[in-house]
Amino acid sequence: MRCPWVCARTYSRWLTALVMFGLIAPVQSQRALSAAERATPKSPDDTETRIERLEAEVAELKAVIKQLQAASAASSAVIGSNAEGPAGPVHAERFQATDTERQGSPALPRTGEKSSGFLDNTTINVGLDTYYAYNFNQPIGRVNLLRAYDVLSNEFSLNQASIVFEHAPDVAAGRRWGGRLDLQYGQATDTLQGNPNNEPRPDIYRNVFQAYGTYVAPLGKGINIDFGKWSSSLGIEGNYTKDQWNYSRSYWFNLLPFYHMGVRVNVPITDRFAVNYWLVNGTNQVEATNGFKDELFGFTAQPAKSVTWTLNYYYGQDHPDRIVVPPTGPIPVQPGLSFEPIRPAPDGRTHIFDTYATWRVTPKLTFEAEGDYLIQRLWRNQAPGQSSAPSRAIGGVAYLRYQFTPKITLATRAEYLSDRGGLFSGLNQALKENTVTFDYLVWDGFLMRYEWRMDYSNQPSFLTDVPGVLSRQQNTATLGLIWWWGRKEGTW
Repeated sequence: MRCPWVCARTYSRWLTALVMFGLIAPVQSQRALSAAERATPKSPDDTETRIERLEAEVAELKAVIKQLQAASAASSAVIGSNAEGPAGPVHAERFQATDTERQGSPALPRTGEKSSGFLDNTTINVGLDTYYAYNFNQPIGRVNLLRAYDVLSNEFSLNQASIVFEHAPDVAAGRRWGGRLDLQYGQATDTLQGNPNNEPRPDIYRNVFQAYGTYVAPLGKGINIDFGKWSSSLGIEGNYTKDQWNYSRSYWFNLLPFYHMGVRVNVPITDRFAVNYWLVNGTNQVEATNGFKDELFGFTAQPAKSVTWTLNYYYGQDHPDRIVVPPTGPIPVQPGLSFEPIRPAPDGRTHIFDTYATWRVTPKLTFEAEGDYLIQRLWRNQAPGQSSAPSRAIGGVAYLRYQFTPKITLATRAEYLSDRGGLFSGLNQALKENTVTFDYLVWDGFLMRYEWRMDYSNQPSFLTDVPGVLSRQQNTATLGLIWWWGRKEGTW
């Protein structure tokens, strides 16, 4: 079927030809009539007959012109409606033909367009996190105790250098799969993944902070499924300093898991409520130290437009059922994977109750709060010669942040952690800390962060400049310089 605009153009040409004919034909008829009159005299009856004939031809020509004008106007209306509104039958047929042509031959890039590549729709981001901290206790070895990242005093330090590759799913574009890879270097890496009690072979995974693939199942509002290694969402604080309100991390960030390896599922029930489920190897374990699989049950809700609330319950077992030994016997084993079983192996469970909420009071003022309860047993049931007294940690954190200008922000944090059984610090003690942080965003991608932090305890637990002498408090001042760049916007 030919296109409407072709038909309209043809009608216009015919219309023009007929109009010209209508203007020229009478003149030619008059000329021919004059010549005939000169050659042969005519009677009055012949003249009247010819005039009537010409008048009939002119009337017929006018009728034809009106029909062509109406057809041309209708064609223009069809073209205009299809260009501005929903596709009509002719418009749809036109694009169906185009799709058929595309299926029959490979599409070539238009002039000025780039051809598709494997990095299309992929963001690549780089972050540099550095700091200088000073501990007024002047501790031996310049070590800040009970800190997660800012562990050194009176030194220029590289906390973290990160590279993030992300290819997020785009259901609207027809892509239900994606993936993410976070590579991390610096002293924070040792904090996150340097504990051989959790990882049989920590060096293999030490620089891979996150590595997981995503699939959005076409069920309901879309079920998000991740498989691999990801940063734990237990606790409100995260890994990347640029996305936090303070430079230093809380006690609870240091105590709660940093990462997990397994599968997690997020099921949106409504636009404001989603359910979460995890099945993982354990806490801070890429390779499991026992055969038990930990689970998380939780939800994320938005009861009001300015409020977001998360609730998590984590159920696991952190005690290993084997120990690493040098390879023995004639059977070759993989490097670092020679074990002997622990019999009987401790089977005590770990329970973590974690909840936190964010309330945006005004466009400039935001309040956050977190509450946690962690209990861990060595044995599930007490046996002769075994102690099943659990270790507990209970407490919470409150945050307040006010943004004076797009470049200047002030934040504060107050925290309490009751460490019963020494689960976090190795001592039975009550820990408190207060932090004040001042941010100056030099430009988008470069942040200067100034912080003052005071730590307290009811037990001597902080290093001093005298060997063997501990203090009940620790005061630090920190300057953090954070750079980041890349295509990913918002939080990492």
